Order: sequence, then structure tokens, then C-alpha cells
Amino acid sequence: MDDIRVAFDQPMQVGECPLWHHGESRLYWVDIDGRAVHRLDPASGAHMSWKMDSEPSALAIHERGGLVVALRAGLVHLDSVSGAVTPIAPAPYETAKMRFNDGRVDPAGRFWIGGRDEQGEAAAMYVLERGRLRQQWPGTMKNSNGLGFSPDGRHMYHTDTATHRIDRYDFDPATGIASNKQVFHQFATNKGAPDYGGRPDGAAVDSEGNYWCAMFEGARVLCFAPGGKLLREVKLPLRCPTMIAFGGGDLKTLYITSASHHRPAEERAQYPLTGRLLALRVDVPGKAEPAYLP
Repeated sequence: MDDIRVAFDQPMQVGECPLWHHGESRLYWVDIDGRAVHRLDPASGAHMSWKMDSEPSALAIHERGGLVVALRAGLVHLDSVSGAVTPIAPAPYETAKMRFNDGRVDPAGRFWIGGRDEQGEAAAMYVLERGRLRQQWPGTMKNSNGLGFSPDGRHMYHTDTATHRIDRYDFDPATGIASNKQVFHQFATNKGAPDYGGRPDGAAVDSEGNYWCAMFEGARVLCFAPGGKLLREVKLPLRCPTMIAFGGGDLKTLYITSASHHRPAEERAQYPLTGRLLALRVDVPGKAEPAYLP
């Protein structure tokens, strides 16, 4: 197993959306079911958290300071100095049936946030651009995840975790249009099959264009070359990684969030680090995340 360490030793219920803030040299992430946004200063070990009124699922650096937080109830701005929370846009769906899930800012400063269906209705993809939230794709998915953009901004990655498939699109940063959808990688869909190795969850793209994906229930992270070839498998001391982010001053520290909520007792016993934030060093650096432009 790779030289993996625990970066934060408090278990999250559903840790998600790690985000390295290069301007602050700090890592942010959310605990969805714990309804909190967390921040870690790796240099000092200092930790802070902010309680939210509804489940947070995705974060973006705000160009004017603080963060954009995608909550079940809508998008808000979190002032990370004062802790003040200011509404940006209400949820564009029925909150009793779905919520926001994975999100990422594109090279032009738009914040993409996909939905997660909870009661049998298809979720959509939304974009926050210059203060206005719109539906970008219609409701065609169950659990939006895996958003990522190539270093040149010409390709976009996405997965609907329920399909166990990663898709790649041609992307136009000027217009924000994703087109020419192609299957990047299809995983086994039968959870009981011998070759079931988890399903694709959150992801990140490094500076060479490689796509790193957390495999929920697979106890591993996979790295794929831009052409789709599997380059590396990182085996983890927990079964349910949720998302990854590149951080540190050189962007060569891979942070991995994980989930513990509703995991069976035998799994927790087998994987005592369930729910923790992990970290390991990698050879290829990631990319600095662009800020949302209001």
C-alpha cells in the first residue's frame, strides 16, 4: 500500500468535496450529513468548521473571498473570516426530493453543480454564472459526480455514479457548452460480481491531464491517462472514498475524503479509518482550482 497518512482524524459522516485554497494554503471540505464545512491548515494542524442549515455538498473558491457553498436549500456565500452566510440563489428543485451534489468551477469561472435524486426523480446539472443560476442539462441522472476539466480546458469529465460510468465531453470554455459525449470508462455494474471494484465517485484532474477517481465501495483510487489507459491504482485503508483533491504548496499532496454514515459494523471493524481524511504524496502535481467569478 502507498504511504498513506491520516490528515484529519475525526470521522466524517459523508466527507466530500475537498478543495485546496491555494491563496490560503488550506484545505476545505464538507461533511454532507454532518451539515458542516471544514477547514484544515496542514502546516499548523489548526482546524475550523462551520455548521450549515442544510446539507452542504460542494464548494468553490469565491473570487472576492470566502467560498460558494452548495446546500440542499440553495447556493450561499460563506465568509470564512466572520462566518457569515449570505444567500446567492435558492435551490431550483423540490428540496424534499433531491439536493445538490458534486461541483467544480470551470476555467472561465462558472460553478457547475449536479444534483442527486433521492425519491425517483431525475436530477439535472446546473451552472452558476455571474450570480445567476441556470439549468444546463435536463434531469437525466441519479447521482452527479466526477466533474473535472482538462488542463487546456478543452475536455470535461463527468459521471452519474448510478451508471458506474465515466463520460468525457468536448468543452468550450468561452461558451460553457459540453458536447460530443463519449464513454471514458465503464465499470462493472453488478455489485455482487467478482470483478466489482466500487463505483466512480468524486474526481480530480492533474497537471498532465490524468483523471483521478475515488471508487466508492472499492477501497481504492484510480488514475487514468487522458486516452483512458489505467495508469495507477492506490489501495486505501477504508472502503468508501468519496472525492480527491490536489493540495500543498507544490500540489503534490492527494487528499481523499471518505464516508462512514450507514456503513455496516463489520466494514467499520475491517476499516477502522472509515470516514477519515487521508493524504498521500504523488509525483505529478495537480492544478490550482479556478475561483468562481461573481
